Amino acid sequence: MKRRILHLFFPTRCPVCGELIGAMERFCAECTAKLGVYSGSFKIDGADSFTAAFNYNENVKPAVFLLKNGTDGNSSYALGGALADRLKADGITSKVDVIIPAPMHKKDILRRGFNQSVLIASEVGRVLGLPVDTKSVVKSRHTHSQKELSRVSRAVNLKSAFTASPEVKGKNVLLIDDICTTGSTLREITAALKKSGAASVHCACCCKTLSRKYESEI
Repeated sequence: MKRRILHLFFPTRCPVCGELIGAMERFCAECTAKLGVYSGSFKIDGADSFTAAFNYNENVKPAVFLLKNGTDGNSSYALGGALADRLKADGITSKVDVIIPAPMHKKDILRRGFNQSVLIASEVGRVLGLPVDTKSVVKSRHTHSQKELSRVSRAVNLKSAFTASPEVKGKNVLLIDDICTTGSTLREITAALKKSGAASVHCACCCKTLSRKYESEI
């Protein structure tokens, strides 16, 4: 109802191309047809599963750009809803009892004004009927931007950067981030969660970047 009312004053647009769409739609039909559904078998060390909704490429990049830069433009609704559908299809929903979004350091939150992973997690939680916990995991050490680093440097950059509260002990966690490239962020947070006693950690992201080898195969 809230979306339908807002749609009357602020018409909903496709987060990829900007075309007007229905209040409850995620993407326009043309952009939906171009989106590549992720079908890889990527694994996160220590995690019990990994799920992604889309391949990260030029067809979905505009939606991610809007989300990361604070414009949103229906991005969190579209990407979060798609990820929730994929999690249900993969049977992950019944295996978790709480959602934890990948945290940002307080300096980065002050600079950006929000954490995009929280926006996605909130939408996934709404669709799946699961609580979202934004306090049990914190990024306790400020790090360099991951996109500027190599695969090895990414892992070193995030070493011991995250801390998990004892509150996660015995819980089955769904860990959510926006994009997964090498998996360094998810791997480090998973390690922190397991160290604090989490019973299981299932990782999920809206988009997964593809290796050149995989891209050539498809």
